Amino acid sequence: MTIPFELPDENRELSPFTGFTRAHWEAVADGLLGAAWRWATPEGAFLDLPGRPSASGVRSDGLEGYARTFLAAGFRVAGAEGKDPHHWLERYASGLTAGTRTPGGDDAESWPLILDHHVQGQPMVESASVALGLKLTRPWLWDRLDDATQDRAEKWLRGAIDHTPAPNNWYLFPFMVASFLEEVGRGDAATTRATDRALELMETWYRGDGWYADGDGRAFDHYNGWALHLYPLLHAHLSGDAALSARFGPRLREHLEGFALMFGGDGAPLHYGRSLAYRFAASAAVGLGAVTGDTPLSPGASRRLISGNLRYFLERGAVTDEGLLSLGWHGPHAATLQPYSGPASPYWASKGFVALLAPEGDPLWTAPEEAQPGEGPDRVLALPAPGLLVQSTQADGIVRLHNHGSDHVRPHEGEFAAQNDAHYGRQAYSTHTGPTSLTNVADNHLSVEIGGVAGVRRRLHPLGAGHGDGWGWAASWFRPTFASGPPMHPGLRVESVTVARGAHELRVHRVVGAPHGSRVTLTGWATEALRSELTGLHGWGPGDRVRAPEGTAYEPWVRVPRLSAQVEGTAVFAALALLGAADSTTELDGAVAGTTVTDGELTVRWADGFETVVEFGESLTVRCG
Repeated sequence: MTIPFELPDENRELSPFTGFTRAHWEAVADGLLGAAWRWATPEGAFLDLPGRPSASGVRSDGLEGYARTFLAAGFRVAGAEGKDPHHWLERYASGLTAGTRTPGGDDAESWPLILDHHVQGQPMVESASVALGLKLTRPWLWDRLDDATQDRAEKWLRGAIDHTPAPNNWYLFPFMVASFLEEVGRGDAATTRATDRALELMETWYRGDGWYADGDGRAFDHYNGWALHLYPLLHAHLSGDAALSARFGPRLREHLEGFALMFGGDGAPLHYGRSLAYRFAASAAVGLGAVTGDTPLSPGASRRLISGNLRYFLERGAVTDEGLLSLGWHGPHAATLQPYSGPASPYWASKGFVALLAPEGDPLWTAPEEAQPGEGPDRVLALPAPGLLVQSTQADGIVRLHNHGSDHVRPHEGEFAAQNDAHYGRQAYSTHTGPTSLTNVADNHLSVEIGGVAGVRRRLHPLGAGHGDGWGWAASWFRPTFASGPPMHPGLRVESVTVARGAHELRVHRVVGAPHGSRVTLTGWATEALRSELTGLHGWGPGDRVRAPEGTAYEPWVRVPRLSAQVEGTAVFAALALLGAADSTTELDGAVAGTTVTDGELTVRWADGFETVVEFGESLTVRCG
């Protein structure tokens, strides 16, 4: 592991899996902060990190650098009970004073105003980090500011309360601003409204199994942990609100029952959803659960998971030679990014440092590391509420997520959203592979092609999910949408089922209403370093492997296995897929003894005597045993 700042010696006696201790977390926080502050303006209001600007512009990006690193400093100092050996808080106090002196000005230090989401709205996001940083460090920063500076800071922060957020987790940003203002005696009817509105929305977005939708649609991703669970429960914990803790704590515990399984044996989180440049923020929910006690994990398992996640990225080039977090996944990777990503965006990874709120003597840091859930026996876990199926295999440490419920299609977009969304539209994601780019062949995708135009999978309609001993299933249907020609074809729909057993993935699709001349293709996992196979069981013609020269976030060049066939009207297709280590001995050939299709029913007889029956009809059913 080569990073441009010093870490303590590993402690393999206390931490046999990762070698990391609390001191490592403090050292990483200090190293990242020290590197970022080399790019500060003279008074510290902006951290103008090098790189291409985001869609919000350079001034917003500089505020982002200040605010997101302030989170790391806040967790670092608050967890050390105010000890600040590097004097981080002096710098943030200076930046706050300068940034709020004349907001909206175009001088070197003035922060941009907080406006509506659709009008240069990014500063609203950053206001939550500023507010949370101030809440965490109140005795050592805010309480030492003069009254005039406090008044100016309040006026700037209130922009988040007075303007309209994006219709998703953004409503938690004015919520956090209100949380801070009320704590310091500056609350009023407006802060109460902001708090009540956010809490009302959280109830409408909660769908069960510990999962929130990120807005009124069906977006279930890493924002569950690093935003939708983090802000309300951290507010309740820091404010001593027992009623809110009793509401949100059990939901986090339930979330972690499944989410803790979504980390590979090497510490990797699932490469799935947007804002993946936030990297080890993926473990924030685990750290928060350990801090508040709302977790099903033992302290040793929690530390193994969060430290494994942190170490995973440190070992793979996430930190540049200058000590900065790059825009990407391992190293820089443009396809991982969104238009709102700027040079300082990766520093939402600071949320991972919430674990530092557990003090030095807490069991999170003193208990010996234990294996994380994904390192136990092979598991398959169905999460019906978000429509997800999690599959982990012990031999290779790979975790796979089969997506039958999360689409990130906003309600006002209706069914039609023609462009494929690589972060949500694929049928499967993993901890060891990434989706291909939009300009290459799509991996893990069932496509109906009409007139040479390939349809894409966007809005998903879950049909159910369940699991038993060593197996699980999830199902959904979608209407293919097309970027050219008719946006849809009447009556055309695809019903999809995934059944997971061990490392095997049975992928069943029923295409309904395909017009004459249609073609259907199915692709598997995109990788060259690992073993990826796809074999037809029913309905498919010969297979091939397609090049994806733009590669993925994991590999610079990959190939994707593919099956294809002609289709007209209604037809059922079944295939067996595999993702495993290069030296995996798991076989596809011979894994299934036979497949039969009758009117409305598919039966797969596995070689070991196990049987899977998929019954199509008004309500799809899956039976295994």
